[in-house]
Amino acid sequence: MRVGFIGPGVMAEAMIKGLLNKNIVTAADIVAAGPARAGRGGTMRVKELGESFGIKACTDNREAVEGANVVVLSVKPQVLPHVLPGLKGHIPGPALVISIVAGARINTIEHGLAHTTVVRSMPNTPAQIGEGITVWTASPEVNPAQREQARAILSALGEEVYVEDEDYLDMATALSGTGPSYVFLFMEALIDAGVHLGFPRDLSERLVLQTLKGAVEYARQAPQHPAKLRNQVTSPGGTSAEALYYLEKAGFRTAVSRAVWAAYQRSVQLGRGKKRHLEDEHKA
Repeated sequence: MRVGFIGPGVMAEAMIKGLLNKNIVTAADIVAAGPARAGRGGTMRVKELGESFGIKACTDNREAVEGANVVVLSVKPQVLPHVLPGLKGHIPGPALVISIVAGARINTIEHGLAHTTVVRSMPNTPAQIGEGITVWTASPEVNPAQREQARAILSALGEEVYVEDEDYLDMATALSGTGPSYVFLFMEALIDAGVHLGFPRDLSERLVLQTLKGAVEYARQAPQHPAKLRNQVTSPGGTSAEALYYLEKAGFRTAVSRAVWAAYQRSVQLGRGKKRHLEDEHKA
């Protein structure tokens, strides 16, 4: 299996790392293409990937897809309209195209590439350590063998979930795709609160990280609704009850719901090729 990556971003690096670690493909079978401009330290990002993983790196997208069995679109949503025309008609006929571009619908990719075997997926940041979760779907033209091919590739990032309805991808973008950023913000707020109480920052960070890790693992192993788990540690008139009262009073639950909804709407806008304007915030 020969895999061509269009776009040398963080998620592309995570996929390449996962594919190599799980021996799904060899470094010799991977080609990555990226812009011919200098990045960090004056070195092209795609050149860094080539040097780090021993894969072939180039600046020509068509070169990256030549002879490929799988083509991975891993560019930013804003860049996709500029990338598709250059690849149109150049994807090998039997190749499978896997897109991890947020908001980009299958129909857009099919028309942009003149190619119908397309998988649309949404991985998330923990994929970089093999602990991500990817929601994906496929066009009707993707055959069973190609679906298994896609499943193997996406499983290199962590867990994967196939869905029939493509609309679920925009929902997944808002919930699991963007989800780590919500967790990181909550984590940051807890650490800062600990520092405000008087803890040294490194100790506050250690307490928060292990608390979150332990709470998540406990929730995974306990066959109960999160509300029941919360009630278990909320004694009447206790510290948890006092803290949760203020979170609810501050609209914590509503803020989270509105944030996810805003991310979902933005994903839909990206799929329609709409840019975000400052006046949108005033309308919200």
